[in-house]
Amino acid sequence: MFKRLILQLGIGLLIGLLIVAGYAWLARSYTYQGSLIDPPVPAADFSLPAGEGTIFTLAEQRGKVVLLFFGYTHCPDVCPTTLYDFQKIKARLGERADDVRFVFITVDPERDSVDALHQYVTTFDPEFIALSGDFAQLEAVWQAYGVFRQKQEVGDAGGYTMDHTARIYVVDAQGNLRLTFPFGMAAEAMADDLIHLLRE
Repeated sequence: MFKRLILQLGIGLLIGLLIVAGYAWLARSYTYQGSLIDPPVPAADFSLPAGEGTIFTLAEQRGKVVLLFFGYTHCPDVCPTTLYDFQKIKARLGERADDVRFVFITVDPERDSVDALHQYVTTFDPEFIALSGDFAQLEAVWQAYGVFRQKQEVGDAGGYTMDHTARIYVVDAQGNLRLTFPFGMAAEAMADDLIHLLRE
């Protein structure tokens, strides 16, 4: 009886070790489709006003993966496309989407008040986070993440458009910048990268 118990415990331990080894092998064998930052670098912390009188602080998101995108409400193409991609990514993640924060930061504070941006972003998903602020607050964040932005006058009632960086920045659960996704990358591929990042 005692020998059988020892044997069963040994078999259980062996199975457990094989499962752990299998997960480790899968994690190592996966090739990220986005641009991997290796070694990872600490993501610059910041605090910015969010909708409904709240403040978003990146450091407070530890334990979650954070997707950062820089855009503006009057954007005719790149920004709405990226927000639609956010929707697709969230759907593909399923329950794991609870471990991800989808964050949209304005490059056009002149027109994007906190309330206007919040209203715009949450029409895509009420859980998406919209961040604005005054120029000085935002400039520090743009510089920290190497974000390009430039006003382009269009000479009509529309006033101007903004040329801007169109990459998505991925901050892991430890607060490190781990990946960037270029504009046009398939939402399914981005979601697969995030699934593997969440398993690490």
